[in-house]
Amino acid sequence: MSNVKEAYRVWSEIYDSNLNKTRDLEGIALRSVLNSFQFHHCLEVGCGTGKNTAWFVTKAQKVTSIDLSEEMLQLAKNKIHNKRVEFLQVDINNAWTFTNDTFDLVSFSLVLEHIEKLDHVFAEASRLLNQNGHLYLGELHPFKQYSGSKARFETEEGMQIVDCFNHHISDFIRVANKHGFILASLDEFFDEDNPEIPRILTLLFVKS
Repeated sequence: MSNVKEAYRVWSEIYDSNLNKTRDLEGIALRSVLNSFQFHHCLEVGCGTGKNTAWFVTKAQKVTSIDLSEEMLQLAKNKIHNKRVEFLQVDINNAWTFTNDTFDLVSFSLVLEHIEKLDHVFAEASRLLNQNGHLYLGELHPFKQYSGSKARFETEEGMQIVDCFNHHISDFIRVANKHGFILASLDEFFDEDNPEIPRILTLLFVKS
């Protein structure tokens, strides 16, 4: 049984205040990759405490922001008061029945490392995306995972490690291609003090 939901319940108490290079650099990466776009309706998967949601409001007429953790969502709701944003608690491993809308952007931020089987989420994202819509992935780089890095945080009880699964770059591209996506760009983002191993991988796909 995955510990992801419980881990983020605990992590929510310190998520915005603790040092987290992965969280911060992914936010920079997302803004860099998507800055030139404007969207009608964006589906933000893994909104967490809203670290990217406020920015998406400047880029889209409507934003649907979903997360597994009710506690993380509550923090996002406390920060962002905008009628163009809808927050929903969703487990993306299940059927995506939470909306009847379609989207021109689906974004995943630091989500897919917690998903064992990618096929289902790519299939559902493809189903909800409009033709020529974009799919954005921002993930902890597999190179970091290979060296043992995982989503983790420190509590009074010690280090807490969130269940994670390694996905190769080729895994993302292969499953995306299977569900009608074409790779538009691939970028890697590095810590300023470590130019050797990238921390964040971003992939931007277009639904063909």
